[in-house]
Amino acid sequence: MEQDLVAFARDLLHGPETTVGTATSGGTESILMAVLAARDASPRGSVAAARPSMVLPSTAHAAFRKAAHYFGVRPVVVDVDPVTYRAKPGAMARAIDDTTILVVASAPSYAHGVIDPVPAIAAAAATRGVRCHVDACIGGMILPFLDGVRPWDFAVEGVTSVSVDLHKYGYAPKGISLLLHRTPALRRGHYFATADWPGYTMLNTTAQSTKSGGPVAAAWAVARVLGHEGYAALARSARQACLDITRGVGGIPGIDVVATPDSTLLALSSTRSGDVYLLADELADRGWFVQPQLPYAASPATLHLSLSAATAPLVPEFLSALAEAADTVSSGPQLTVGPGIAGVLAALDPASLTDAMLDGLLAASGVSAPTDGSGLALPRRMAPINALLECARIPLREALLLAVLDRLNRPAAASDQESCLFGR
Repeated sequence: MEQDLVAFARDLLHGPETTVGTATSGGTESILMAVLAARDASPRGSVAAARPSMVLPSTAHAAFRKAAHYFGVRPVVVDVDPVTYRAKPGAMARAIDDTTILVVASAPSYAHGVIDPVPAIAAAAATRGVRCHVDACIGGMILPFLDGVRPWDFAVEGVTSVSVDLHKYGYAPKGISLLLHRTPALRRGHYFATADWPGYTMLNTTAQSTKSGGPVAAAWAVARVLGHEGYAALARSARQACLDITRGVGGIPGIDVVATPDSTLLALSSTRSGDVYLLADELADRGWFVQPQLPYAASPATLHLSLSAATAPLVPEFLSALAEAADTVSSGPQLTVGPGIAGVLAALDPASLTDAMLDGLLAASGVSAPTDGSGLALPRRMAPINALLECARIPLREALLLAVLDRLNRPAAASDQESCLFGR
């Protein structure tokens, strides 16, 4: 079943007969394995093996930063065009050096929904003898079925690997993704084997040893039912929903589409600072989930929309809710972080963050935490917390998020009998 899916994806992505692939648990694992395979292919004793780096646009998925953190690969982050939000091939090419093991492009980028200029980026990588990975986790099952799409897949010379998720626009249950390589030799680095212990010989294709066959079987069944015609119809429907919302947003005061979408993802910004967070809460109150994205480099704070075929018949309803939410937000007070809290955030050392400090910051955002240091519950309306995070510099944002994640994942106090599932 896994190899049936690989063959299906190979043909969709114009892979040569030598193309091979591996099923993973999701896009993040596919990206992790692509980086690992590139890192471990560096010749021993080379500069790249000693100090590996990868060149990526600032809009590349966060999973590449995760891979860099896990595998000791230095991320060389290159600014994108501040208008189109696409990677700049010239700047990417100049960033490649003797330590570069991988160059990354997105098809499309998650944050803005645009396709990077893959041919120029892949050519720059190939000229230096470096691999080029295209992250098509969210576009790989949409773009092959759309007309007029800029080149991005294995049809582009120099593209050595592509990741594509089947649990997104492949409409399979979570979590199933495919990592495809142009040749078996390119894939070898993320395989693992060891016989250097007294137990069973360990032999793995991905990071996981134990892998459920359920997601693979489910994806196989969905692909068998839908086939090319089914996927094409779903892709066209999702794309039309994206275009319709793009046009509709043009008639709503105070809201803009940040970048012209190439696929089915949209990023919306607000004229007034902080309003996107209030809009997210207002839309949630009306039954619509949208994802706030904090500002980064030239990109403002945005609302992210991932549109599927299920969205198409609901576009008028969504636009009505968005217009209503925008009117509510614009007629209300502007969301701000007080100067006292802003001063604390400016002075706070991320490494010194304690539970007590976190509780104080959360209290300033309207979140009360248990006094015993146990878990906490996030509020229904998240705008004040998002505004606080926006005010913090990136290292502090990350420290705050990790601290909150830790607090959200603590068991109830031993004395809390009602919260204990099993009793005593």
